[in-house]
Amino acid sequence: MSVLLFIAQTVRIAIPYLFAAAGGAIAERSGVVSLTLEGFMLGGAFGAALGSYYAGSPWLGLIAGVGAGLALGWVHAVASIRYNADQVVVGVAINLLAVGVTRFFLQLAFQSSSNSPRVPGFGAEATGGSALAFLSNPLVWLGLAVMPIAGFVVNKTRFGLRLRAAGEHPEAAASVGVPVKRVRYAAVIASGALAACGGVYLALDQHQFTDSMTAGRGFIALAAVIFGRWDPMRAGAACLLFAAAETLQIQLQAAQVVPSQFVAMIPYVLTIVAVAGVVGRSTPPTALGRTSE
Repeated sequence: MSVLLFIAQTVRIAIPYLFAAAGGAIAERSGVVSLTLEGFMLGGAFGAALGSYYAGSPWLGLIAGVGAGLALGWVHAVASIRYNADQVVVGVAINLLAVGVTRFFLQLAFQSSSNSPRVPGFGAEATGGSALAFLSNPLVWLGLAVMPIAGFVVNKTRFGLRLRAAGEHPEAAASVGVPVKRVRYAAVIASGALAACGGVYLALDQHQFTDSMTAGRGFIALAAVIFGRWDPMRAGAACLLFAAAETLQIQLQAAQVVPSQFVAMIPYVLTIVAVAGVVGRSTPPTALGRTSE
């Protein structure tokens, strides 16, 4: 396998991680735990498939997928910020809710419990199956740009300053007039939209929705945020690292060099090792997970 093909496959795999990790970094910097990324991605994927199928347009599918992410983000924000619910419990609940709701509406809308029919997507069939065909997908370019944009917003803008203050010292921020709850609402809802874009990419790239198609990508994206020490650019580099490990897994499985069971473990083992090696030396936002100001 050439280096170019390896890089192309790595980038293609990394796009949903980049979207989800960008959302996770923004929400966690505001002080809200982002265990919900998996649910946001799954909701976005189903919304994209539903919208694209019935509207006949991938762009309307994108809008529907982002709308689903916004709705789930709003639910997370209301439960965690307004009602001070335990954020870990809320995260688990939203992930389970997304699985159940998508299965129910998959059966209702498509009369199937496993997958949707083929839907219009951002296709590249005209390129003849080239390894770089995926570059015709506009979500690829948006995914590659999302981390630099998130880094700029977090570190260089007035909103980013308020975001970091809400996550580090919410009482001090409130004392100088920063609307901490509104900042956190904006961060969590934006997190839902960004992570949903990762699910939209999966659905429209594969031209269909399949049950639980995110397959743990949201949790790997959260691990990338932790590995990147809550910095968007570092988290983006972690996403590329994890995507490269997954690409290596695919190639080793194809080559049948070692038993497939061991090969399939590579991305997850790397994730555990990476996070375990960083968690003890990194400091999360001070107010992360706190249920009240």
